[in-house]
Amino acid sequence: MQWAIIAVIVVVVVVFVSLTVKIVPQQRVGVVERLGKFNRLLTPGLNVLIPIIDQVRTYHDLRIQQTNVPPQTVITKDNVQVQIDTIIFYQVVNPEQATYGISDFVYGVRNITTATLRQIIGKMELDETLSGREKISTDIRTALDEATEKWGVRIERVEVLDIRPPVDIQEAMDKQMKAERNKRAIVLEAEAAKQDMILRAEGDKQSKILKAEGDKEARIREAEGFRQAQELEALGQAKAIESIAAAEKTRIEMLRDAALTESVLAYQSFEALKEVAKGPANKVFLPSNAIETLGSLGAIGEVFKAGKDGKS
Repeated sequence: MQWAIIAVIVVVVVVFVSLTVKIVPQQRVGVVERLGKFNRLLTPGLNVLIPIIDQVRTYHDLRIQQTNVPPQTVITKDNVQVQIDTIIFYQVVNPEQATYGISDFVYGVRNITTATLRQIIGKMELDETLSGREKISTDIRTALDEATEKWGVRIERVEVLDIRPPVDIQEAMDKQMKAERNKRAIVLEAEAAKQDMILRAEGDKQSKILKAEGDKEARIREAEGFRQAQELEALGQAKAIESIAAAEKTRIEMLRDAALTESVLAYQSFEALKEVAKGPANKVFLPSNAIETLGSLGAIGEVFKAGKDGKS
């Protein structure tokens, strides 16, 4: 009997402690009701309750939660059925409102998302729906924020996971996409050929320009060389004439220094003519004024003979 009593006492103590002491993990809170009315929140750590009088209604996780909305089949503005999958990220910011503001806020979020999704897609055509995921997500989040503000829940993010049109529409879109890709490939190929022709033409143009520049430079250098050669040749001729003139001047001065007269010079000229006329085919014509000089040839000869006798 004593052991039975002790066991009963231990059980009562354990039950009392379990009803009195509550340990709440981090990022969780508990909603405490006293005699059926909201009393306070249990914060993370050790909390003490009054047994039977205080009761924990529910616990809430304060971390960001996610819920998947079941795939919804909706009709677009151009009467095409599409199936859309969405996911909602939310966070409980007011545990009291989340407990008493709605019976199941997760279920309410899903229902509002489904209704809003039908309204949004009904105003959009298929092409807009496929390319407007961001707009769809923004509109759903706006509608959810208005509804969940009184539920103590904040919508963090709405994501459209997938938009699936009917199979026949998908096949037609695939064919259209393939045709578009082929068209782009042809356009890119034509553009590449065009660029190649342009580059080739530009290269040929530059080559011709460079060749013409080279020919021009060669002709300029050739003309410059020819001009310089002519200048050098003219300078050489001028120097040669100058040298000849200087030599002739020296010769004349030497003749003058030798005291040769016109008669002596005439005599030397006739002596030269005499040598020239020795040939049988050579004929010498004398001008009429040269005959007058012939009379003095004897005297000139005597002068030279006298000069030779004096030297000897």
